[in-house]
Amino acid sequence: MTDIAATHTPRRPFVARYPSVLIFLGLLALLTLGVTILAEGFGIGVISTSFVKTLGKMLCLCLVALAMDLVWGYCGILSLGHMAFFGIGGYAIGMWLMYARTEIIVRESLAAAPLPPTPQEISDGIAGQIFGVVGASEFPPIWAFAHSLPLQLLAVVLIPGLIALIFGWLAFRSRVTGVYLSILTQAMTLALSLYLFQNDSGLRGNNGLSGLQNLPGLDHVPQSTISIVFLWASAAALGLGYVLCAWVVSGKFGSVIRAIRDDEARVRFLGYSVEAYKLFIFTFTAVIAGIAGALYYPQAGIINPAEIAPIASIYLAVWVAIGGRGRLYGAVIGAAFVSLLSTWFTGGQAPDINLGFYTIQWVDWWTILLGLSFVAVTLFAPRGIGGLTDLITERRHPDRHGADLGPDPGALQEREAEK
Repeated sequence: MTDIAATHTPRRPFVARYPSVLIFLGLLALLTLGVTILAEGFGIGVISTSFVKTLGKMLCLCLVALAMDLVWGYCGILSLGHMAFFGIGGYAIGMWLMYARTEIIVRESLAAAPLPPTPQEISDGIAGQIFGVVGASEFPPIWAFAHSLPLQLLAVVLIPGLIALIFGWLAFRSRVTGVYLSILTQAMTLALSLYLFQNDSGLRGNNGLSGLQNLPGLDHVPQSTISIVFLWASAAALGLGYVLCAWVVSGKFGSVIRAIRDDEARVRFLGYSVEAYKLFIFTFTAVIAGIAGALYYPQAGIINPAEIAPIASIYLAVWVAIGGRGRLYGAVIGAAFVSLLSTWFTGGQAPDINLGFYTIQWVDWWTILLGLSFVAVTLFAPRGIGGLTDLITERRHPDRHGADLGPDPGALQEREAEK
């Protein structure tokens, strides 16, 4: 009998087993370096600051698309609420940005007073500046830690994670699945956005939080430089997020969540704690979405409840479907492609088409075009844009090498088991 231990192939490093991760990181680094050289902040000024911000926001959208692909493409949970976690992360960092920037303004205005201002006077002045637009003059309880950057950064991670943990625990323990779970996540998102629209929500209602692009204490630094710094931060977050997601879907854990997606009842019958796996993925991806939002909105400059509306999460699902769900790089491709195309069409850069009897204005027709693209991809290219790699690499079937590990020849072989 052959000694199995002696013939076992040593496990290769993670990057060697998944070269796509290294390729992705290399392309991301080249993009970041190229934009830095061509931008106004540190480079030759070929690329405008506004376009650098657009690229930085695109990278953040790619990160939240990764989260969506992990929870939907790999685990089979069609969440229509992940953009709510994205928005919560933006609100958490936006509270500190508004507080710190307003504090500087208030202190400068009170510096000329005959007597030094008291802490209470400074606090009242900050509250009046921030909440005067909604007719309030006091800080709501949720602003208790807005003065502390470390605590607000902690909130970026903890609040989306805690909400996802509680919601997921209630939903998964009740074994809510399929379209019913999607409706629940959408209802959660709708309830949150409607609450934030109210002026007494503590987050300035429909006005939202504005001026987030003005970093406290960095008024002397031009936006061209700040935009590059945020581009670097967004690229670093996307690279780290891609590596983490690739590691999560690799090995046994990745096989289990794929099995849950394909046949949940059978996985439960085999003795796996399906609810625990789904709860981990749901919470983990909510945290990723919160981090992406915290990087996105300082580049956007403003956040309001409309950013958390259910339609935003539906758009997110469309991006992943167009890029190719169940493929991490597909989610990135879809988010990048659609977000840049949306900027081009809705930003007035796409020329109108005059048909004589009617003029097509792409600002009005973009959402229709996006919907038709989603339907076309679903019907004719279910693997999305990412599926084109199958044609390029000719990997239509698994690479089968080694001895059979099952009773049926070719059902499962050694190299597939290692993956």
